[in-house]
Amino acid sequence: MSTMHEPNAQQIIDEKLYLQMGMTEEEFDLAVKMLGRNPNYTETGLFSAMWSEHCSYKSSKNVLRKFPTKGPRVLQGPGEGAGIVDIGDNQAAVFKMESHNSPSAIEPFIGAATGAGGVLRDVFSMGARPVALVNSLRFGDLTDPRDRFLFEEAVSGIASYGNIIGIPTIAGEVQFDNCYSKRPLVNAMAVGLLNHEDIQKGVAAGVGNSVMYAGATTGRDGIHGATMSSQEVSVEEEGELPVMQAGDPFLEKLVMDACLELVKSEVLIGIQDMGAAGLTSSAAEMASKAGYGVELNLDLVPQREEGMTAYEMMLSESQERMLIVVKKGHEQEVTDLFAKYGVEAVTIGKVTDDKMLRLFHKGEIAAEIAADILAEDSPVYDKKSEEPAYFREFQAMEMTEPVVADVKETLIDLLKRPTIASKAWVYNQFDTHARRNTVVAPGSSAGVIRVDGTNKGLAMTSDCNSRYVYLDPQTGGKIAIAEAARNLICSGAEPIAVTDCLNFGSADKPEVFWQFEKSADGISDACRTLNTPVISGNVSLSNEVNGVPIYPTPTIGMVGLVHDLSQVTTTEFKNAGDAIYVIGEATLDFGGSELQQMTEGKIYGKAPSIDLDVEAARQKALLTAIQNHLVESATDLSEGGFSVALCEKAFGTQGLGAEVTISGSAVTALFSETQSRFIVSVKEENSTAFEDVVKDAVKIGSVTENNRIVIQGDNGSVLIDGTVEEFQSAWGGAIECLLNLEA
Repeated sequence: MSTMHEPNAQQIIDEKLYLQMGMTEEEFDLAVKMLGRNPNYTETGLFSAMWSEHCSYKSSKNVLRKFPTKGPRVLQGPGEGAGIVDIGDNQAAVFKMESHNSPSAIEPFIGAATGAGGVLRDVFSMGARPVALVNSLRFGDLTDPRDRFLFEEAVSGIASYGNIIGIPTIAGEVQFDNCYSKRPLVNAMAVGLLNHEDIQKGVAAGVGNSVMYAGATTGRDGIHGATMSSQEVSVEEEGELPVMQAGDPFLEKLVMDACLELVKSEVLIGIQDMGAAGLTSSAAEMASKAGYGVELNLDLVPQREEGMTAYEMMLSESQERMLIVVKKGHEQEVTDLFAKYGVEAVTIGKVTDDKMLRLFHKGEIAAEIAADILAEDSPVYDKKSEEPAYFREFQAMEMTEPVVADVKETLIDLLKRPTIASKAWVYNQFDTHARRNTVVAPGSSAGVIRVDGTNKGLAMTSDCNSRYVYLDPQTGGKIAIAEAARNLICSGAEPIAVTDCLNFGSADKPEVFWQFEKSADGISDACRTLNTPVISGNVSLSNEVNGVPIYPTPTIGMVGLVHDLSQVTTTEFKNAGDAIYVIGEATLDFGGSELQQMTEGKIYGKAPSIDLDVEAARQKALLTAIQNHLVESATDLSEGGFSVALCEKAFGTQGLGAEVTISGSAVTALFSETQSRFIVSVKEENSTAFEDVVKDAVKIGSVTENNRIVIQGDNGSVLIDGTVEEFQSAWGGAIECLLNLEA
């Protein structure tokens, strides 16, 4: 059962070759036991890929069970290519977030581009037409040449792929912190729309039905990509890097259009993209989910390189490939349909009734394993979890107010911080209006697109403050959900569901696993309170550089429903004379804040506290006010606190400013990152009606037309007074300044 040049079953055992493929001794022994014999080289490869962390979720499965995944709108929860929620009128939103961290650390342009391509395939494999992309990016300090290179190339890769395929990028976030130096996080999210009857599943069902391969040819690129994504990076390594799989957005557009036409036909049984572990994962998962088997003849697989072995073909991660199951006898019409788009589609196998994944190569059986063993029966671990000493130390600290000599200079310095500064350099590279349905482009709280043929919109955002999660994972997890929901509320949308990208260090470190568990607890609590079930997602572990883990970063992608596009609200002030309100008081919340990091070069202490019931009540009240057309502009308070948010509301308004009075200690009122807070502007004639709905809103001033930001203390002293231009120029040009540094 072995091919030439490949080690035989005995050599695999004698030389422990499975260790090189990422399997442990115990896992290999388990595979032998389940198989009832020693696996050959190809079979060992199949086990190693399907049982890798990236494909099997073996360390995270038990933790993920905590998430609420059901709700009245949920049509498809976790377990398929993407999740699906009902948005009324027989329509549904389909979305998923994926990480492409490891590839982006090595080849940032290709890694980020293929991340966008892969998550788009997850969405259209469900039968949905992708309508928008969202991203969440984390990089090291831009004063470091390598980190600058990673940032520029990753952004360029995402932009290139999305722009060519014609999907607008309408929202996202970019944060910078030294913990991501040389190990960036590139999390890509895609959102699609479909009608209920067009929902597809990745199943291989019906004995004798044909298994077809559509899309790009298979090469030797990306072999063992899933295994690589389950290991940490050593920056000093000069060893041979894996061959990266490059993306082809032109081809992907053709594959997508062909697949979406196929979805409308009667002949399709199941469809899945060949993502991590390529042909292996798609074939094994589709068979296992349906309770059938799949038999493939690898000689029929379109190959771009000579002499590929069964092992190489099954583990290749060449991009833009789909595995499709169609009714027997209809193969030619499927081939013809794809040919119309210039895409190759060929029959490579059939569905069987014996639940086996069986591979033929050059007339011999190259592998024969029960599909369930690969897709369902991987070992599941309860990793050791231990509260880190730093957490106890931080929890015991009394929070103090940072010492600030000059509040105006401090505000200007905060506005220059890359995490706070304008991200226009990033989103100006994206086609944000492709398909002409964009209602709110990047730069506001969330992106909004029109749902074709209706007066509804979908709002979307991505969020996570990883400093808070590091200081207190449970609280940080709650805040990540709450902040994503706040961004949707401020845009006039009802938050409906969540996808996530859980980025952590090595699960073998008890402190890291503790961070993972606790943040999942926080996310679950917040999702239940705010009625946002988790419908899809991704776990990315081993994000470490030379043994040092990144901050725990459970990125939240959230989608909301705008019931009527007239309710869409944006960040910036609209009219001079409008009343300015703040919702929520500032307290001493500086742990993990931008001010703490800027003034002390480190973070410590307690994360800002959050009361989910208060959060839910404020969100509900504000959304009601927005839906009743009582609010002109809205923004939540996040990094940098009140003063930063107030400035951002004046940027880009052509002459509007603000004059407000704040109470209490100036530093806390201006810069604290207390949660569950908003700044809104309201027409004077709507003030009473607004106050009736939003009970804890406090009027603090008004929008002016003198192009100045003036903030007074409650004793009448002027704390900050400056032109909008001086604040906006600090904020607007900061990232370009850093990118223009000499290497």
